[in-house]
Amino acid sequence: MQRHPDPVIPLWRAAQIFRLLSCLYALGFQLAINDDLRRPVLAGVLCAVLIVWSIACAIAYLQGFGRRPSWVIAEIVVVLALMLSTELVASAHWIADNQSWPTTLWATNATISAALQFGPVGGMGAGLAVMGAAAALKGYVSVNLGRNATIVIELAVGLAVGMAAQTARRAHAELERAVRLAASLEERERLSRRVHDGAIQVLALVARKGREIGGETAQLAELAGEQERALRRLVSAPDPEAHTGGTADIGALLRSRASDRVSVSLPAEPVLLDHDAAHELFAAAGNALDNAAAHAGPDARVFVLLEDLGDSVTVSIRDDGIGIDPGRLTEAIREGHVGISKSIVGRLDWLGGKAQLNTEPGCGTEWELTLPRPSGDRDAVERGQ
Repeated sequence: MQRHPDPVIPLWRAAQIFRLLSCLYALGFQLAINDDLRRPVLAGVLCAVLIVWSIACAIAYLQGFGRRPSWVIAEIVVVLALMLSTELVASAHWIADNQSWPTTLWATNATISAALQFGPVGGMGAGLAVMGAAAALKGYVSVNLGRNATIVIELAVGLAVGMAAQTARRAHAELERAVRLAASLEERERLSRRVHDGAIQVLALVARKGREIGGETAQLAELAGEQERALRRLVSAPDPEAHTGGTADIGALLRSRASDRVSVSLPAEPVLLDHDAAHELFAAAGNALDNAAAHAGPDARVFVLLEDLGDSVTVSIRDDGIGIDPGRLTEAIREGHVGISKSIVGRLDWLGGKAQLNTEPGCGTEWELTLPRPSGDRDAVERGQ
């Protein structure tokens, strides 16, 4: 399976440059203060551990195998352990007057790694952990930001780097989605041309020749004509999923049910709804259309009208068939036929909408399916998504 490139790789590489500079600073600091420490030999050994661990982290992050939560958490633990080891190598007086011997600048590498892996919240959490270790060494928390602004710097680094990583990932995800959508549309156009140049033209030829020949061939011509028109609607209909976010065009879904007996009227612009709500509304409308096909009569026509009222969406499904006798619905429910009560009314109730049926014997039936549009969907429409 092909792995997608990590959009944060450039930031990981830049972080390793900071790691190199901070290691050089930590090494210089160690050489400068080594003679002042209570246990200089142990401090030298721990400094060697610091250098080796920094090299290992740099290799892991640059090669990619370290860019996972377990490695980043291990780095935070090692950094905190080295900071707290200051109590083993330095006196209490030295600790009170200085920073931890690995230096908080070097410890900031853990904050950066956490921000790149976990985002701004993780980065700021690692920064607080680093400053917590520094406060534990001194035995107090400094609130004088004029003299000690390190905590502000740690939080700012965690927030800024985390936001940059988060933005990079989101932008990469949007770009991939756009590329997939473009590829899907291109493939759809290619298939449309193939169908138009092949199957549609053959069906049109069969329909024309069948009508010219007449007789029993005329029935074959009608069937070919119906399939030709169905194919033309299919290849010309927009993709109902071809919109950003979790929305779908209910109009495009309804258009797929158009046929010689079903006329579908739609607004000029797409009518976007939440993906799940759109498909549930389409399923309810589809059940009403199936009922009309089964019970309205062989010559009945069905008319579907979609209206976008801004704060709500209404689908009207009307047929000119035989209608429904009074009490027939109640009798059907009693007999266990719950298609209307469950598939239509039940769906709209679950969505917070309303399904209203108007029918009279000999006057056809009309369903009016009304679905309120949540404020988030209205905002998406206003932004033109």
